[in-house]
Amino acid sequence: MAQGAHPLQDRLLDCTGPDAREGALERAAAAVRAGKVVVLPTDTVYGVGADAFDVVAVAMVLAAKHRGRDMPPPVLVPAPSTVEGLAVDVPMYARILMRQFWPGPLTLVVRAQPSLQWDLGETNGTVALRMPDDEVALALLSEVGPMAVTSANLTGSPAATTGQEALEQLGGAVAVYLEDGPRTGGLASTIVDCTREEPVVLRHGALSADELRGVLGSTVLHDAPPSPEGPVDDEPGDRAGDHADGQVDGHGEEVVGARLVGSVVPSGVTAPRSAVRTLTDRAGAARTP
Repeated sequence: MAQGAHPLQDRLLDCTGPDAREGALERAAAAVRAGKVVVLPTDTVYGVGADAFDVVAVAMVLAAKHRGRDMPPPVLVPAPSTVEGLAVDVPMYARILMRQFWPGPLTLVVRAQPSLQWDLGETNGTVALRMPDDEVALALLSEVGPMAVTSANLTGSPAATTGQEALEQLGGAVAVYLEDGPRTGGLASTIVDCTREEPVVLRHGALSADELRGVLGSTVLHDAPPSPEGPVDDEPGDRAGDHADGQVDGHGEEVVGARLVGSVVPSGVTAPRSAVRTLTDRAGAARTP
């Protein structure tokens, strides 16, 4: 083994060429079906994930990141039609957003199908869904179905932009690492709560509120405060984080449970800590919205 090489280097599979990609995807799909954890590229950063319906495998994903059940991962899907089996009471405005922006950097929080035998963590009956705009990710999802995926990094550490970076952080906790070159990521996905009569932006990301409003017509989009720090953790969920890291889903900033003002109630989805602001009254006393 070359000096400085990682002892688990044989778990890193090259996906940069069509011939190598086929074999690597077969091994990754076999690992997912066997209840193991894999790392895959997405259109933001690299994600770490497993079969969304395998309770132990999902717990292994959280353990790999040193994350608790209070930071549930989002679920990546291969096609919009998959949502029909995962969610209930999906509003028409959510379907419009899917039609316009999937695949892409948009995560939608919807009410989870209560009959499903899965356990993503403390979700309060919701699930965050996204269809990534990445060829390798979609190929794997098409083979194995919905995956619980968060950013491929230890909680509090930088999101991995290559399979090698993920390997150096997660090591033996992952069975297969798919390497498809750098994913610069950019902004994390925008997260929208679709569990209410009107949508609410929970995290600002690659898609602006104005872009969303441009396709929603008369539907009012409620706008949560933007994060001054920029991207959070998305999914690879989300760099905004795996959304979640800290969580957000993936990539870096610590978050807390979403608390929204007005007629909107908490959805149980995590939101960047910067989106929760303490106000003071004229006497200087602190109060929380």
